Amino acid sequence: MPADDPTLDALLTALQLKDVDRAGWVRKGVPRPESVAAHSWGVAWLVIVLAPAHLDRARALTYAVLHDLAEATVGDLTPHDGVPAHEKARRESDAIAAMTASLPSHVAAAWHAYEAQADDEARFVRQLDRLDMALQATAYAARGEQGMPEFLASAAAAITDPALVDLLARAQRRLAALTG
Repeated sequence: MPADDPTLDALLTALQLKDVDRAGWVRKGVPRPESVAAHSWGVAWLVIVLAPAHLDRARALTYAVLHDLAEATVGDLTPHDGVPAHEKARRESDAIAAMTASLPSHVAAAWHAYEAQADDEARFVRQLDRLDMALQATAYAARGEQGMPEFLASAAAAITDPALVDLLARAQRRLAALTG
């Protein structure tokens, strides 16, 4: 057995996000659903393309990459899982504490700042998190998957930035055309 290496273990644990399927897509029976890591990449892509100039893109990208990091150990918990919000928050906070204990302190600090919605970047990335879900649902509908409108409706409840509202409306029109 190799010697303990907490930093290496933390890095390897984070990579498990590549193997965690997004629970909403699994619930809908989507074959080969995206992973949590793929979703985080999608959010980061949206930051690069859509972040307004007044936001700190580096901070927003950090949030995009880290926002679901705890799911590497707790899984992708959704409201359909029946886990109360306070319990989900506790599990995720505990996971982040364990995962980042041997990493630079800025990693956990950024995750906590995002969770607290501490700044404009965190609030924008939260909306991009929902927009990415809506866009993914639209892509799944384009390949014939059923039940995708609920994901766009969920996104619409969370997105307030005018530019993102417009993009979501365009995705909703595309989805309507696809599902007739």
